[in-house]
Amino acid sequence: MSVVLTPTLGVLFVVVVLVAGAINGIAGFGFALVGTMVLASVIDPSTAVVFMIVPILAANLSLVRELSADELRTCGRRFWPLLVGALVGTVVGLLVVERLPTGPLRIALGVLSLGFVATAQQTVALPWFERVKTGCFVERPLAMVGVGGLSGVVFGGTNVGVQLIAYVRSFDLSHGLFVGVVAMVFLGLNGVRVLAAGALGLYPDGTTFALSVLAAVPALVGVSVGRRLRARISDQWRRRLVLGVLAVIGVRLLAGGLGLF
Repeated sequence: MSVVLTPTLGVLFVVVVLVAGAINGIAGFGFALVGTMVLASVIDPSTAVVFMIVPILAANLSLVRELSADELRTCGRRFWPLLVGALVGTVVGLLVVERLPTGPLRIALGVLSLGFVATAQQTVALPWFERVKTGCFVERPLAMVGVGGLSGVVFGGTNVGVQLIAYVRSFDLSHGLFVGVVAMVFLGLNGVRVLAAGALGLYPDGTTFALSVLAAVPALVGVSVGRRLRARISDQWRRRLVLGVLAVIGVRLLAGGLGLF
C-alpha cells in the first residue's frame, strides 16, 4: 500500500524518526522497533517495515563510526558468524514478510525481552531463561550462526531485532563497544535489506522510497542528539535506559501478540 503524505502525516513521520533516533543514539538500539511500531499504527504494517529500512541504515552508519579501525577489525573477526547468519536470515525474512505468524512471534519475542531484563536486573530468577542463555547465548561460531539466522528472519520480516540486542548484550561489553557492535550488525543487515527490498519490489511505489530516503535526515539528527545526551549520562542510568527500553519493547510485543493493542 503506497503512502499518501498529508501535512499531519509528514509531521508525524519527522517526530517519530527524531525521537527514535535519539533513543538509538543513547541506548544503541530501539530505532527500528520504536519507529516501525508507531508508523504501523497509521500506515500499512508491511509498508512501515520497508519505509524504515533506509532511516535505520543511516542511523547505524552514524553509530558504527564510533568504533576505531582496530575495534572494527576485532569485532568483525569476533562476530562474523553472527553477521553472516543474520544476513542470510534477513533475506529469507524479506521473502516471507507477509507470511510470518506475527501473533505468536510477538509473544515469544516479548517474553524473551522481559526475561532478559528480569535476569539482568537480578530481581527474578528464571530457570528456563537461564537454560536458554546457557544453551544458545554462547560465543561459539555455530551458536552465532544459529542465533543470527533465526534473528535475521525475524528482523527481515518485522524490524524486530530485540533478540540480537539481548544476544550481544549478554557478552557484557562496555556500553560504547556494545553500541558500536550493534550498529555494525544492523548496518550490514540494512544494507542488504535496501538492495533486497528494491529487487523484490517491496516498496509500493517510488514516492514511498523517496520519503524513506528523506526520513534519513531526521534520523541522523535524532541520533546526533542522542549521542550528545549519552555522554552526559552515567553508566548506571545508561544501563537503566537500555533495560527500560527493552522492558517497554517487551511489554508492547507481548500485548500486541495477545491482541491487546
